[in-house]
Amino acid sequence: MNDIADAYVRLVLDVGQHDPDFVDAYYGPPEWRAEAAADTVPLETLHGRADILLARLAEERPGDGAMVMLRWAYLVQQIGAVRTRIAMLRGTTFPFDAESELLYGATAPSLPAEHFAEVLRELDALLPGAGPVAERVEQFQAGFAIPAERLDTVFQAAIAECRDRSARHIALPPQEQFTVAYVTDKPWSGYNWYQGEYVSRIEVNTDLPVFIDRALDLACHEGYPGHHVYNVLLERELVRGRGWREFSIYPLFSPQSLIAEGSANYGIDLAFPGDGRLAFERDVLFPLAGLDPAEAERYAAVRALVGRAAYAGNEAARGYLDGTMTYEEAADWLVRYALMSPARAAQRMRFIERYRSYVINYNLGRDLVAQYVEAAGDSTEARWARFAELLGSPRLAAGLEP
Repeated sequence: MNDIADAYVRLVLDVGQHDPDFVDAYYGPPEWRAEAAADTVPLETLHGRADILLARLAEERPGDGAMVMLRWAYLVQQIGAVRTRIAMLRGTTFPFDAESELLYGATAPSLPAEHFAEVLRELDALLPGAGPVAERVEQFQAGFAIPAERLDTVFQAAIAECRDRSARHIALPPQEQFTVAYVTDKPWSGYNWYQGEYVSRIEVNTDLPVFIDRALDLACHEGYPGHHVYNVLLERELVRGRGWREFSIYPLFSPQSLIAEGSANYGIDLAFPGDGRLAFERDVLFPLAGLDPAEAERYAAVRALVGRAAYAGNEAARGYLDGTMTYEEAADWLVRYALMSPARAAQRMRFIERYRSYVINYNLGRDLVAQYVEAAGDSTEARWARFAELLGSPRLAAGLEP
């Protein structure tokens, strides 16, 4: 399969010449990237190459061993997603659910407005004042923004704690590291750019106020035990350990993203189970941010309720992309049911327009990874071991059965 794997890497690099978002990370042979940049291959030709690779895989006997079988299935699904992305670049459009199935190997459930209305009723009882619940959530959260001059101090403390908790359970290479940069004018709140050699660059978007809970969210999600650890383990276990070069490239619009985003979001709860997050935020991050620790518990309660509305973003994206909602209706849905401020809803609409059905990877991905990891039992060590095994393997959504 090594020849097919190398051809897959070259295919992804060539597709990346047509789609600047497609190649999220690459640390394979630098001359392959240079060759792709020097000669833009027509999309029709790339579509044919994907078909040929899928036909070769259909004829290829995977061999013995669970990991080899996972590798074969990984290549089939990844190349299938590359083929779909090429079709989209050529002008083909798919309904939201069909697109997510073809690209990520999963379809998010569709939840009715009543599901989110119940969350609103509970928040209505918890938050003071009158008026629309979304406005009261925004007013409440505004009191918990990290002052700009304290932002890096808070983030560095969060990163250090996330790394310490992850390193207790996952052996990391001594040279692994990442840098943090604060950026603006992005459609996302944070991003991990993996460089290879166990190094990442993490960017935090400061277009909008950064609330206190985002410190741990981003430190875990982008760093430990999230994207940074995921990429480090893939490089160590599969690229270096097995010589599987296909893992030196990460096409963003592919089934790999469901594992990447899902594990990064679940990693927050894994690193801070129970009341661990509340305790750390109250005792460490709130004081560093100059916020009142006495308010930490109420803030956590509001955050938990808002989290139950996570799938509201899927509904807005599904409606907008399928044409059953206008832009304004989808943005209003995000404000009303996802409990975003108008500014954050506008930022999320930018994300939806650019990344489309990718939104399912955060919530559905998190739920599928949680189900898979927690099937290991209630033991902390067992869950961390299963989580690390997932991150260092070619397993995709179809392989997340408990």
